Amino acid sequence: MQQFFKKIRAPFFMVLLLAFFTIAESSKARAQNTSPSSAKLEQPAASTAAPATASETVAAPRRSPSVPVIGEGDLLKVSVLGVPESDQEVRVGADGNIFLNFIGAVNVTGQTTEQAQVIIAKKLVTGGFFKDPQVSVFAKEYATQGVSILGEVQKPGVYPMLGGRTLFDVLSLAGGTTSKAGKLVSITHRDTPQKPTTVTMSNDATESAHSNVDVFPGDTIVVSRAGVVYVSGDVKKPSGVVMENGSEMTVLQAIAMAEGVGPDAALNKSKLIRRTPNGPPQEIPLRLKDMFASKAPDVRLQAEDIVFVPNSAAKSAGKRSLDAIISTATGLIIYGVRP
Repeated sequence: MQQFFKKIRAPFFMVLLLAFFTIAESSKARAQNTSPSSAKLEQPAASTAAPATASETVAAPRRSPSVPVIGEGDLLKVSVLGVPESDQEVRVGADGNIFLNFIGAVNVTGQTTEQAQVIIAKKLVTGGFFKDPQVSVFAKEYATQGVSILGEVQKPGVYPMLGGRTLFDVLSLAGGTTSKAGKLVSITHRDTPQKPTTVTMSNDATESAHSNVDVFPGDTIVVSRAGVVYVSGDVKKPSGVVMENGSEMTVLQAIAMAEGVGPDAALNKSKLIRRTPNGPPQEIPLRLKDMFASKAPDVRLQAEDIVFVPNSAAKSAGKRSLDAIISTATGLIIYGVRP
């Protein structure tokens, strides 16, 4: 018997050692395979922390200027998910409030619908009516989301506009500008009425792209009127000529728009009458005969200038008073002619 144990003792210990190493390697491999998955399981556990309720301080989402905001007269539909009996359609009052069941008056003027949802949910939780309400605010009618277009446009008025547009889009809504439109366009934003923006229009394609600025609901757009130059006296068609789109004009161009001078015009006795901000109008002699012969430079005109060409039969061009010339010139028919 002792010899038998001696024979099997060595192989027995070898089997035990082999089994031990096999189990150890298997445990190590299992630990390596399970550790990444356990890490993955722990990660969502950290992100599934208790969500913040509406009673906690919740920062209202910042709005973009292109997002419509709630204003006086807007019609809103307010509902709570899972509670159909709480659905209400309410109109914003002149004081900016809406009146809801349970919580009463809520001021929503100037807020987006998302911001209004946060405010209403917080009031419902504070009042103890809901623990974590999912509030929905839908604007069925935007009574205040329009843009006012005034000045030298074909169809002035208030046009509905949800979201942001560009200046050219909005001017197209009004039928485009008139022939008397000037270069300057004033844009007043509802949020900053004391700081209007002035845009200079241009016929140049490159510069025009920079003029196509963003316009938002509630803005007021005013298209300026172009300057007018008056040509009176001994010309074939005394008239007021529009400096279309703020374009420049010279004395000879203005006379050409008036179809030229009469046969008895005293060319070198002509005068330019220019209004001054303070004080009497300024008289500037014009040597039209020399201008026609290219012996004198053509004079560049300004808005509201008056070019007066006297008749040579008169004893003196100065016989006619400035007041009479100005009165006659400003009463002329204004033509929107492109120079």
